[in-house]
Amino acid sequence: MFIATLVGLASGMMAVLLKLLVHFLQTSLVAANSGQWLYLFFPAIGLLITVFIIKYFFGNQLQKGIAMVLKMIAVKFSFIPMKHTYAHALTSAVTVGLGGSAGLESPIVSTGSAIGSNIARISDLNYQERSLMIACGASAGIAAVFNAPIAGVIFAVEVLLSETIISYFIPLIISSVIGVLCSSIILHETALFNFTLAEVFNYRNVPYYILLGILCGFVSLYYAKVFKRTEQQIHKWKINAYLKALIGGGMLLCLYFVFPPLFGEGYESIKLAAGGMFERVDDHTTLLSGMPAEWSIILFAGSLFLLKPVAAAITIGSGGNGGNFAPSLFTGAFLGFFFSKILNRISWINVPESNFTLVAMAGLLSGVMYCPLTAIFLIAEITNGYGLFIPLMLVSSLSFFIVKSYEPYSMETKQLALQGEIFTHKKEKNILTSIKTADIIQPDYAILDISQTLKDLVEEIKKTDKNVFAVANKEGKFVGIIELNDIKGRLFQPENFEKILILNLLKKPSATIRIEDNMHRVMEKFDITQSWQLPVLDENGAFIGFISKTKLFQKYREILASQVDMYE
Repeated sequence: MFIATLVGLASGMMAVLLKLLVHFLQTSLVAANSGQWLYLFFPAIGLLITVFIIKYFFGNQLQKGIAMVLKMIAVKFSFIPMKHTYAHALTSAVTVGLGGSAGLESPIVSTGSAIGSNIARISDLNYQERSLMIACGASAGIAAVFNAPIAGVIFAVEVLLSETIISYFIPLIISSVIGVLCSSIILHETALFNFTLAEVFNYRNVPYYILLGILCGFVSLYYAKVFKRTEQQIHKWKINAYLKALIGGGMLLCLYFVFPPLFGEGYESIKLAAGGMFERVDDHTTLLSGMPAEWSIILFAGSLFLLKPVAAAITIGSGGNGGNFAPSLFTGAFLGFFFSKILNRISWINVPESNFTLVAMAGLLSGVMYCPLTAIFLIAEITNGYGLFIPLMLVSSLSFFIVKSYEPYSMETKQLALQGEIFTHKKEKNILTSIKTADIIQPDYAILDISQTLKDLVEEIKKTDKNVFAVANKEGKFVGIIELNDIKGRLFQPENFEKILILNLLKKPSATIRIEDNMHRVMEKFDITQSWQLPVLDENGAFIGFISKTKLFQKYREILASQVDMYE
């Protein structure tokens, strides 16, 4: 609990400093360029600086996003390199502070998780405790940036911890509370993201909230598909990184010129929409000037929620650092605003636009980030009460149900989950993920040359208790195995020992394992072949050793037995 306090303090302070820096940069840009278009060029500058920092200070390699944290927990035993304690904060501050259309929450989670991992490492905590400290760092970061302690705890449990023990909640709560205290003491009210409900929940609007939840689910699927497709297309550009950043900045300039609210995180625009003050279209053009004011606002809001995933993908794909947490909230806000505006315009009813704006934020966050409970409690906390709890639950759960029906994994974790490189909520798969091939190889097996004879094999049999032998050719590459059961009859024919070549005794194994294969793939080969031992080869095809199913099950049971309450 003492270490959780340190993690909460360090992560909370880092989140607050990052938020202050970005807030300062953006307010300075707006103040210095009031009424001018010069600020539209700053996103390109931010992307160029971010690319430069990553290239020259971090070896052109910086894994980004929540997926990085999940991968470190699953395949790196919760050891996150020290550079992640400051790299994400620095690069995301430049990207988002200068107008990149992304969020700070994913970099804050990465930073807080790295802080938790490194403090745990210095404190000599075990793997289970390191994983918990990673969650504590993330919890404190989210809690600090939103001034939402419950949402911080639930985010850590829902997104980072695949399995949760009741005693985990105490350190998580401590870290989250410390993070919120950092935020409350240091941050100004203008930097905090909160609202006051103007209208209470009306049960008569439940049918419309149900429709909104369904809409949020399908828009979440749209968000994920458009974001990934746009980002992948930009990644395919085989051009200089600086040129890519420059082109990305130019694309953002065009989007911002027509749709200025896409600039930066977009929280100020969300406040206007949720506060009922989004009353005019400021697009630097006359495209919508010929339409009635009400319909121009509706069309403008619809364009904003459709284009936000494009702007976020351009920002991140062309070299910037940021996440999809804030963009999903932005998309949800303007989806709810758009939906409620249309309802009020074309029907006899009058739904509260502010409430629908806030509830849709939870729906998109739930559908994009796959965290329905976090979405519910986050919006409940930033609205300073639980007056919208029923519609929040309806919309978030419906949205989550729809996206899970089409995609079992979120867009950020899908590839890693399919590769078996992150933990899921399937315990048996998580245990297999945590077992490394190199940890269960049995290397002390004799390797016979293909040119040797049965006499040489008999000599090896005398020296070992093994019943299987590997055979290699003159180049040292694995060519097959010899099993003792297959040659028992020949062992009683000593007169033929020097006449029978190893070449005539070997056979192909039912399967081979590559040293880079993960344990899911290894287990799949055991299941298909029904073998109890399989040979392991290196990348050059040379024999390393055998893996036995018995050894694998023994390791599995050891890990299963170790997963108990850490305070017992």
